[in-house]
Amino acid sequence: MLALLHDLPRYWMDGAVRTLDGLRRGWSEPFPLHDEPPAVTPSQVVYEGGKVRLRYYPAVGARQPTPLLIVYALIKRPFILDLQPGRSVVESLTKQGFAVYLTDWIPPTRAENWRGFDAYVNGDLAKVVQIVQMREDIEQISLLGYCLGGLLSTIYTALHPETIKNHIALTLPLDMSVRQIPLYSIVERLSPEIFDLITATYGNCPAWLVREAFTSMAPVHHALDKYVGLYRSKEKEGYAEMFDLFKRWMNSDVPLAGQLFRELAKDIFQHNLLVREQFQVGGQVVNLRNLTCPVLNIVGKYDDVVHPQSSLPLCGLVGSHDTQTIVFPTGHIGIAVSSAAHKDLWPRVGAWLKERGSKEVPSYVA
Repeated sequence: MLALLHDLPRYWMDGAVRTLDGLRRGWSEPFPLHDEPPAVTPSQVVYEGGKVRLRYYPAVGARQPTPLLIVYALIKRPFILDLQPGRSVVESLTKQGFAVYLTDWIPPTRAENWRGFDAYVNGDLAKVVQIVQMREDIEQISLLGYCLGGLLSTIYTALHPETIKNHIALTLPLDMSVRQIPLYSIVERLSPEIFDLITATYGNCPAWLVREAFTSMAPVHHALDKYVGLYRSKEKEGYAEMFDLFKRWMNSDVPLAGQLFRELAKDIFQHNLLVREQFQVGGQVVNLRNLTCPVLNIVGKYDDVVHPQSSLPLCGLVGSHDTQTIVFPTGHIGIAVSSAAHKDLWPRVGAWLKERGSKEVPSYVA
């Protein structure tokens, strides 16, 4: 205990400096990219347009026939999915024979505050799906969405079901009538004019506000518990390095486009229109019953960002007869980086996809 009390201030001060630097960048820089660590898995940018870059990661070894597109969230940088050797979702899936594509979202400028779900789903996401189809010479692809990226991918699949062979939702914020997370209850009680005021002032939802919202979901953890955890695990090989990378990711917030922020706050969080089958994108109602492909719903049992009860209803709302829910004993971030997830969960995801594919085909570089 004495050793802990001696070292804890140093860990906390280092974290506080990184937090303040992240907050500074959130105020002043629309493209906070310079602090990103080197990638673990080799990739190339195969498309850039709208507000998205499409990264391609070749399969390793015998290649599975159906490529996988990962739709990342819009609020932080995607290197959490390729954090360290042995703790990389991308690395795990490519080593299981999947050609992986990843959305690398470009932060919106103030002039692009008009961009809403229609621009991101029917514009950017539809385009990158088309690019993958053309590169792979295939009609259907597999789709995996993480958190807010899961919301985008679920909406996309409901609107364009003919293009998706398999759909995987990872910590999906779906049923917003679940109010166990305090921030959700606060958002529910806010006047809609608040969201209009934010975007009228800043154009978009600024990165600093995104960060504060994320941190407020688990304030004790972000303020103290993680540093105690660092101390207790400091002798584990590679843990301190992983912790530093995690802190860099935590400070990689980017703004949310103004129109998407308003739609997300009012229509999804406050009024739960997606679950109530009243949410419209591009003038079309999003009907989850249109998800008739195989659906895998992955839920973090201890998720303090998206409550498990918010994610769990997915399989009961879709039209597919081939659904599976995995409740994995980890939190929102651990589901992507924990050793337990990479030992157990991601091999299960690969096996699930393989069972719904066909025989392997030879590897190639497109």
